[in-house]
Amino acid sequence: MTDLKDCCAPTCCDVTEAESSVEKNNLREGVREAYAKVANTMGEDNYDGPAASCCGTSDDDAINTLISTRLGYSKAELDMVPSGADMGLGCGNPKAIAALKAGETVVDLGSGGGFDCFLASPEVGNTGKVIGIDMTPDMISKARNNANKGSFNNVEFRLGEIEHMPVADNSVDVIISNCVINLSPDKGQVFKEAFRILKTGGRVAVSDVVATIELPEEMRNDPMLIAGCMGNAALIQDLQNDLQAAGFNQIEIKPKEESREFIQDWAPGTGAEDYVLAATIEAVKP
Repeated sequence: MTDLKDCCAPTCCDVTEAESSVEKNNLREGVREAYAKVANTMGEDNYDGPAASCCGTSDDDAINTLISTRLGYSKAELDMVPSGADMGLGCGNPKAIAALKAGETVVDLGSGGGFDCFLASPEVGNTGKVIGIDMTPDMISKARNNANKGSFNNVEFRLGEIEHMPVADNSVDVIISNCVINLSPDKGQVFKEAFRILKTGGRVAVSDVVATIELPEEMRNDPMLIAGCMGNAALIQDLQNDLQAAGFNQIEIKPKEESREFIQDWAPGTGAEDYVLAATIEAVKP
C-alpha cells in the first residue's frame, strides 16, 4: 500500500507544479498571440474590417459605432486620443471611478494601444505620471507611437506581465485596468503585485469581467472565450478572497446587469452572457 506521505514527496509535487506552470504559460501565450494579432490589424486608419468588441469582433455596424460610448466613454473623450488608440478593447470606463487627481502616479494594467492612459494624462497633469504595462510587444510599440503622435509627455509604456510588474514598491497612487485581469492565469499574484506597488492609501479602480456563476468546463477551455475576456473570468467571491489575501480593504465589486447585452454581442450563440458580467472592482491599500 502506498504511503500517503509519498504523494507529496518533492518529485510528485514538483510534477504537479510544473504541469500547472506549463498550463498557465500556455494560456498566457495564447492571449499574447491573440492580442498581437489585434495590435497589427485593429485601430489603423486604413483598417476596414469589423471593430473590436472587448477581445472579439462584431459585423454589426451599429455595434461597431457604439462600442466605446456604450461602455461609458463620452464623445469628447474619444475625440481627445490619437487615432488608433481606441481599439474597443474594454468592458467599461475605469477612469470614471478612479477620481484621479493632479500630481498622482497612475498605472494601467494591460494598456493596449494606450487609450485609458491618454485619458488619464490630463487628469494627473504635468506633475503626475501615467505608466502603461502590457505583455505584448506589438501593443507597446503601438502605444508608444500613439503617445508620440499625441505628444503625451507624462505617459510611458513598459513591457511586462501584470503578475510581475516593472514598477517600484510603494510608488503608485492609483491602478486602473480595463478588461485585462480576467485574462491572467494567476489573479491572486496580480493583486499581490498591485498591493506591492501602491503607496499606503493607494487605490484600485478597475473595469473587468467577472463570473456570476461557475462556467462549464467547455467554456473554461475555449480559447476564443478565454482571449475574449470571458472564459477565464473569476467568480466574484474568488476575486474578493484574492484582494483580501493580498492585503486590501474597502473592497467593492459591483456587477452591471446591463452588460449582458454587449457580452452577448462578443460571443453570439455561446450563452456567455448567462455566466459573466462586466463589473467595477475597487479596493484600497490600508
